Amino acid sequence: MPDLRNASFKPTPTWYEDADTYWRAVPSSIGGMLGGLDQVHTPDIRDSRAFLTKLQSNPTLSLSTKYACDCGAGIGRVTKNLLLPLFDRVDLVEQNPDFLNEARSSYLEQEIQRVPDMFATGLQLFTPPQGRYDVIWCQWVLSHLTDADMLAFLGRCRQGLTAGGIICVKENVAMEGYVIDSDDSSVTRSPAIFERIFSSAGFKVVDKQTQTDFPQGLFEVCMWAIVPI
Repeated sequence: MPDLRNASFKPTPTWYEDADTYWRAVPSSIGGMLGGLDQVHTPDIRDSRAFLTKLQSNPTLSLSTKYACDCGAGIGRVTKNLLLPLFDRVDLVEQNPDFLNEARSSYLEQEIQRVPDMFATGLQLFTPPQGRYDVIWCQWVLSHLTDADMLAFLGRCRQGLTAGGIICVKENVAMEGYVIDSDDSSVTRSPAIFERIFSSAGFKVVDKQTQTDFPQGLFEVCMWAIVPI
């Protein structure tokens, strides 16, 4: 269960190992990806699609629809239902090889020709290929990174974007400070903390939206679109 709100966040020495152990015990299914909350899938995809299509129609962004990257992809739920309908090709980044095997052999089997690469690694170790992606989509995964590793990851993502490319972040948010969950080695940050890290990494927020129609009792979920300054 999440710990009480904290003003600071100091990861344990086994932060990433503990998260890996947790996710290796999770079923390779939609229910597993959503923590048993299958009912959030439809409103999640609906609001994410509305957010992305708004960005694609924004003339000040000149956003291409050729190539996206799904970070923390799991079995490809977001890839299949959100990104592939909007982009020509999508790469997956996921540290659990069982999830990627399920994506390759079953869940994304019909779309696999449009999925050039599946990177089996955590984001703390991932470096995007130079200048490849129009959109890097990070959903419910930056919560597993330390502040320092999120800052470094976003810095590497700058080099992975095309000219005019953006990063989209969709994460649970706390009212203030940090809420640390020792069960799965995740940390829920306040919007102010996220935006401070974005700025420190050399990005500015060009759009922001709150998820709607999720069940009561869950964290608020926020979406940001950020671009290099």
